Order: sequence, then structure tokens, then C-alpha cells
Amino acid sequence: MANTQGPQGNYDPAGSTQMFRAFVDEDGPGTRQAAPAAASSGPRVGLIIGIVVAVVVIAAVAWLALG
Repeated sequence: MANTQGPQGNYDPAGSTQMFRAFVDEDGPGTRQAAPAAASSGPRVGLIIGIVVAVVVIAAVAWLALG
């Protein structure tokens, strides 16, 4: 790999700055599309947690009633 320099002129032997910039430029719009999908999974997670809590409460009440 060619020797590259960072924005301040620092030596970057692996060229990681250049590779990172290429990655960010290439995947920039793709990450914006994934954000709404992650936000829409929030209500599902809350629903699942609510169901689990309800089952635990019902199990605790049944255990107290039968025990």
C-alpha cells in the first residue's frame, strides 16, 4: 500500500484514514436508510417487555394464590 498522509500531514503507514474516508463516503446514504428501521423496532421491544412483565406478574399471583 502506498504511504499516505493524514489531514495534518501525519504519516499513516496503513492508509487507514484514506480507507475510512472511502468507507464513509460509500456507505453514508445507506446508514441513513437503516435508522428508521431501528427506530420502528422500539415499540416492538416495549411490547415484548410488557408481555414478559405481565406473564411474570400473573405467575407470581398464581404462585401466591396456590401456595
